[in-house]
Amino acid sequence: MALPPPDPQFVLRGTSAAVHTLHFSCGGSEPDIPLLFSGSENGFIHIWNLKTHRVDTALDGHGRKSVCCVETMGGRDRLLSQGRDQRICLWDLAEGRTSVTDSVFTEHVGFCRCSLLKVAQGRWLMAMAARSLEEVQILELPSKTSVCTLKPEMGAKLGMPMCLKLWQLSCDSQPLLLAGYEDGSVVLWNVAMGKALSQLICHQEPVMSLDFDAEKAKGISGSSEKVLSIWSLNEQQNLQVYKTHKLVNAGISDITIRPDKKILATAGWDHRIRIFGWKKLKPLAVLDCHTATVHCVCFSDHNNPQDRLLAAGSKDQRISVWSIYAQT
Repeated sequence: MALPPPDPQFVLRGTSAAVHTLHFSCGGSEPDIPLLFSGSENGFIHIWNLKTHRVDTALDGHGRKSVCCVETMGGRDRLLSQGRDQRICLWDLAEGRTSVTDSVFTEHVGFCRCSLLKVAQGRWLMAMAARSLEEVQILELPSKTSVCTLKPEMGAKLGMPMCLKLWQLSCDSQPLLLAGYEDGSVVLWNVAMGKALSQLICHQEPVMSLDFDAEKAKGISGSSEKVLSIWSLNEQQNLQVYKTHKLVNAGISDITIRPDKKILATAGWDHRIRIFGWKKLKPLAVLDCHTATVHCVCFSDHNNPQDRLLAAGSKDQRISVWSIYAQT
């Protein structure tokens, strides 16, 4: 008989608004105080101390507009955040500072989170939905230089980009972008050439979230439907459907594969977090703790696998933190 699903290790309360994005900073050279960053619908970014389970700092830089993405850049003192105020902010948090040092105006009104990729020491690529509805813009940070704009071919009715994932196989290979669109397509773009390499219709509805395992050349996406789509990339860089997995309830807000590529988590509109084995998409657990839509899921970057955590943020204004299959 299967083991009953565990309870969360702890639940963080105090955001006073729905939680839309989460990001851990637990590894690296300052692991003595593991941190969790959360972005809320009221425009605040909270920095949670995972030892005290309390907020260390609250950042206010998006004019009370919802924060949809938070990422650290090369250490926990440099932070990037994206809000529905059409701004992406860069923060300097060193020595207790809480200041926005630079920002990018996106002119995009949708929910599409930007994607970051470190390409060299102190240099990053950032993909973001552009002002023109179907386009994705690639910038280099911190210089904010435009690298390219990715435009669908004439007549391709992809709709808005809904989710983005920049990746590269190794530090000296070409950066690539996977983008999920409103028409249910996933498109693979070559960033250097600024052109689409492959397109695959994975869903009947807009692609709400995707993640990709570059080592296995395999990805997964979810939408408002009752299905997860698993797809692969062959050596000619063509996307193809690998398999689909039917869900009990419709609606996936977020999908994330754990860094060790053993398991993945989904955030459900049905208030539940689902855990799957990544190799065969075997359902492992259904975590039931929230009373409203789960908007985001995130695995921690602890150096020690036994310390690994999973966090989920919900419309119910709470963040649940779990220790899930840390030994696998």
